[in-house]
Amino acid sequence: MAETKAAGGARGGIAKPVTPSPELAAIVGNGPLPRSEIVSKLWEHIKKNNLQNPENKREILADDKLEKVFGGKKATMFEMNKHVSKHVK
Repeated sequence: MAETKAAGGARGGIAKPVTPSPELAAIVGNGPLPRSEIVSKLWEHIKKNNLQNPENKREILADDKLEKVFGGKKATMFEMNKHVSKHVK
């Protein structure tokens, strides 16, 4: 089974490419991407812009772009996937 996935056979779950909303695309790009790649690009943005709360690294302090995805000023890293789900098809 692992060989099939490694060879690009089964493409479901987080490996299945999804299309980001315009708000999410402002951070990760327009093309269809697997959810895993979207999360990686979000983390790149978060780290590059120093958006982790220094007192609680699990909390992300949203900039203008992330605020549109999160629907607020902050979210935990565990809530991030829930917010991303609302911005992909």
